[in-house]
Amino acid sequence: MNDSEQSFVSSIEISLDRLRNLSQRDLLAGWKMFLGAGSVDADPNDWELASLNQKGQIAWERGQQEIWLAQKVVMPIDLDGYPVTSLSCRLAFTWWAELAQVFVDGRLVQEGDLFDHSPRVLLMSAVVPGTAVDVRLRLISPGHDIGALMRSRLIFESAEPTNPEPGWLADELATIVKQVASFAPARLGEVAGIIDRIDYGLLGVDSRRFIEHILQLKQEIKGILGCGGDLPTPPFGHPSEEGTFYSSSSEEGILVNKIQLLGHAHLDMAWLWEVSETWEAAERTFRSSLSLQQLFPDLTFCHSTPALYEWMELNQPEIFAGICQQVRAGKWEIVGGMWIEPDLNLISGESIARQIIYGQAYNRSRFGAHTQVAWLPDTFGFCWQLPQLLQQGGIDYFVTQKFLWNDTTQFPHQLFWWEAPDGSRVMSLMSSAIGEGIDPLKMMDYACKWQTDTGINESLYLFGIGDHGGGPTRDMLELADRWSQSDVFPDLEFTTAVKYLDKLANRADSQLLPVWRDELYLEFHRGCFTTHAEQKRSNRLCEDLLYQAELWSSIACIVSQQDYPADLKLQIETAWKQTLFNQFHDIIPGLSLIHI
Repeated sequence: MNDSEQSFVSSIEISLDRLRNLSQRDLLAGWKMFLGAGSVDADPNDWELASLNQKGQIAWERGQQEIWLAQKVVMPIDLDGYPVTSLSCRLAFTWWAELAQVFVDGRLVQEGDLFDHSPRVLLMSAVVPGTAVDVRLRLISPGHDIGALMRSRLIFESAEPTNPEPGWLADELATIVKQVASFAPARLGEVAGIIDRIDYGLLGVDSRRFIEHILQLKQEIKGILGCGGDLPTPPFGHPSEEGTFYSSSSEEGILVNKIQLLGHAHLDMAWLWEVSETWEAAERTFRSSLSLQQLFPDLTFCHSTPALYEWMELNQPEIFAGICQQVRAGKWEIVGGMWIEPDLNLISGESIARQIIYGQAYNRSRFGAHTQVAWLPDTFGFCWQLPQLLQQGGIDYFVTQKFLWNDTTQFPHQLFWWEAPDGSRVMSLMSSAIGEGIDPLKMMDYACKWQTDTGINESLYLFGIGDHGGGPTRDMLELADRWSQSDVFPDLEFTTAVKYLDKLANRADSQLLPVWRDELYLEFHRGCFTTHAEQKRSNRLCEDLLYQAELWSSIACIVSQQDYPADLKLQIETAWKQTLFNQFHDIIPGLSLIHI
């Protein structure tokens, strides 16, 4: 965009913030604070008002320091003239805390941590003006970083599709603006002109008329993205039976036609916690996902790591049986193809092969098929030989998002063929970021970037709390359901990774994708190749000893003309699996707690 177009975007954002604030209110400056161990029953009248730092946040010292925040939220009649009576009221948070607890009228209603950090807590399902709600937060800072409360915002929402609240309409308009800015920036001036016509004087007359007025303006703005608009030239693709990878606008006039949704919960085997805690996090995550699939039958969920499934099979057979049932139903997708999600620069080629062999063997024996998708969203770079090994392991696709983290060079491709030195190829996808919720503006940002880079108007969006597990939440799924009813937002559809990737690979022009012939080097975390060298040495020693054990065992069997002992095979396999587990991408690089 040029300077003029950027100025239109800035003007539009200011106007939409004004509209949004008719049903949202910031509460960050209203918290009273007590530093130290406290109680939910404590009287906050003597607490001091929390001050905001230069970033506009409430911050406190690192080192697992505890603070309490308290605020009495009185339900208003209106916000700047827009009535909120009978609307639902949620309090949206974002924190940076090792532990967070939210109490409403003395009752614990929400817990979170460094990764489950942005919940929306229901305060009232139908606002009664004048009602006071006592809200308290207990927050503990991380051991390695300061703690912070970055957001606490009241959000009033309507349950009537025909009478949405102003904040919802502001977000709808913002998603259209993002498409105009991406695909037709020359028309941003028209959009700004329409938004400038918002008549706030109607608020004093009839709030329903005000909403109808906004809805009419929305249709005008929506029309700017009508069929035959300024369509971008796809970066690859030529005419075929289906046209190209880029397809024209839908009849509703929206360029981004569809966002495919896939629930996910990245779970590190160890990092800022020990392995014993990982099993607990996996149990909570899997139990929650299975429960949500009963409430939301369309929900699809994917997870990797046979090491986790094996533990669940042995220790939580009821959960494992539920997973198997959902796998058969096509709602739970087994991805990964490796024993865990390993580092793929520091370990040997034999270890990579064993990751695939043991991972795929478990998938076939327990779930009836091997996985086609190498799922490595968080690994810190990838060796050039990986496509060859993946192909030999029956894996056709490779998915990561880690190159969003590059600190110097933006990786040039979102979708490409990754070719090994021997010519083996896997279709490779740079996915959306992991650990995200259902945020329409982030979803539209990713969809527009995806379409700009690839020419494809259907994107895959991963959602669900991650790193420490968690996965999708009920609030995320309810938001997805509401956005699926929007007449300006792309269609939302649950899918699986392999269905989405198969669709791309089966296109007539898929061979026109760019080809990457090199390693995938992450310009970040560079120190992980040298830190804690003793861990790298121990890994190499284990790899060497396992090689020797298998070599001499095989020679002994040949010389003695005996079959390979089953118990010896099991012992070696167990030792290999422990070595493979310790090759996890946060363990062998030396990024975890010092004693891990």
